[in-house]
Amino acid sequence: MNKPTVSERFRYWFDLWMSRGTVALMALLGIATVLLVVIVAGLVFLFHLFPSDAKSADVVTILWNNLLRTLDPGTMGGDEGWGYRILMLVVTIGGLIIVASLISIISAAFDAKIEELRKGRSRVLEEDHTLILGWSPKVFPIVSELCIANQSLRKSSIVILADRDKVEMEDEIRAQVGNTGRTKIICRTGDPMNLVDLDVSNPNNARSIILIAPEQSPDPDLDVIKTALALTNNPRRKKEPYHIVGEIADAANLEAARLVGRDEAHWVLAADLIGRITVQSCRQSGLSVVYSELLDFDGDEIYFTEQPTLVGKTYFETQQAFSDSAVMGMLKNDVVMINPAAETPYEAGDQLIVIAEDDSTVRLDEPGEADASAITTAKAPAQKPERTLVLGYNSGLDGMLQELSEYVPAGSVVTVLADVEKPAFATFPNLKLTFQRGDATSRAVLDSLGVDKYNHIIVLAYKDTLDAQRADSKTLITLLHLRDIEERSGGDLNIVSEMLDDRNRELAEVTNADDFIVSDKLISLMLSQVSENRKLTDVFATLFSSDGSEVYLRPVELYIKPGLTVNFYTVLEAARRRGETAIGYRIAAYAHNGHFGYGVRVNPKKGDRKSFVAGDKIIVLAEG
Repeated sequence: MNKPTVSERFRYWFDLWMSRGTVALMALLGIATVLLVVIVAGLVFLFHLFPSDAKSADVVTILWNNLLRTLDPGTMGGDEGWGYRILMLVVTIGGLIIVASLISIISAAFDAKIEELRKGRSRVLEEDHTLILGWSPKVFPIVSELCIANQSLRKSSIVILADRDKVEMEDEIRAQVGNTGRTKIICRTGDPMNLVDLDVSNPNNARSIILIAPEQSPDPDLDVIKTALALTNNPRRKKEPYHIVGEIADAANLEAARLVGRDEAHWVLAADLIGRITVQSCRQSGLSVVYSELLDFDGDEIYFTEQPTLVGKTYFETQQAFSDSAVMGMLKNDVVMINPAAETPYEAGDQLIVIAEDDSTVRLDEPGEADASAITTAKAPAQKPERTLVLGYNSGLDGMLQELSEYVPAGSVVTVLADVEKPAFATFPNLKLTFQRGDATSRAVLDSLGVDKYNHIIVLAYKDTLDAQRADSKTLITLLHLRDIEERSGGDLNIVSEMLDDRNRELAEVTNADDFIVSDKLISLMLSQVSENRKLTDVFATLFSSDGSEVYLRPVELYIKPGLTVNFYTVLEAARRRGETAIGYRIAAYAHNGHFGYGVRVNPKKGDRKSFVAGDKIIVLAEG
């Protein structure tokens, strides 16, 4: 092998030096400047090319003048003697090249630093912040809800780490969320699955961590699980447990997620949650409005409170002890009990689970009097087989049908109309299932179905095969047709629809539909709530399960004699006699009016008197 030449060695050394960065380049230019000044000064002394001014003949003066000429070409205007002028011209031209290079290097370094800062690579110094790892449209409702939750705090912050441009994230949040109040939003660019990038977001000092799957990921669950693994197995992690909340789309991945997160992570099974709420809402008009009220931070929400003065009281007596809050259960020995027996004692160390406008409004009052004469003893009629129409298809339908089978009596019928090949459905014990291929956006197809003959109608989004906007467009057209059929027939269709993008909800409201299931919005609300209070995990697990007590909207005739004006203490007593907990009501006159919350009122003031008529509903927690 040939030995490297002097030229090759110099080029190799020069490449290594240049790779050291801006400071090395500036040092090299400084050395070149010194060499140029010294060489030209040496030539001046060697050939005695001094200017006419004798004072300029000393070494220091010559060196100083040469240095000034490299920095300022104008200093050579008064030079005399052609030899001296030529050498000074050389110095000046060399200086021009050096200074131009120096300016270029400094400018490039400044631009690079600005670009680095713009990308958001500096380490976050916040403490007690909410950390969001990942990016999808769910970020906007989560940030919005957390800002509402933080309104009572003097200072709060949300940190977002995602593999996106920092400025783009900030611009989108500003456009979609708007004013964030006292909450500071900090965005950082990085891969949440990378340990080095993860350290930038300062997870060890975060109050809670929310994991979001990237919207363009081919396997979102895998990304969420790997991010959880990067947190829990990080060698630089804190000793105390994290409070992690994450979304899992496929139930098959839930076990792996639990192995990674263990006791530090709480997982929201998205498809299962949407399926359960859809089924429960389709059978009870207005239920999704109740769930939205309980899940968001705007309005009434769920709190845990310890009231030592109520120790020794029964569960029902604790319900009567609050005029502005609705008691819905107890936390006893770390076990969540929703709608326990009325005589269950409230003991030292227990906590009450209440619905209130704010934790500051949870206060005790003197119990009001119930009007026993207004309470009815009517019994609910026996269930009859139900007819349900499903328009559209996605992979969550099997889970919905399984959930529906647990609620309806034997002999119930489900008809599925979808513009797909017939899926391979499972067998459901209480359901007779039929499938028809067709397009639900076609008025002729809907007319042929006789939609007014069905008790419940579910409009599903084609989220497996279409993008969110196209899927929502098909849903909107279907809803418009259904409401027109309703108006022409004079009937009242019970419709629940699935919307993927919450921005389309306002468009859908022109159809006067009283129930909308917005997938991403509900998942976002759930993640936000659990991130603020981990104990809510068990509360929601109970409410959205077919086991135990759930939310029901039942006819007022089962509780109060229609036409009478009563306070809510009377409604509480009526519900107690049925083994239930009353938490609100729904006024039928506003059932199709979104401006009045579709008639739903959760946690009414118990002292206010209200007149109920036939068709109104009482919102209760009860076992099915």
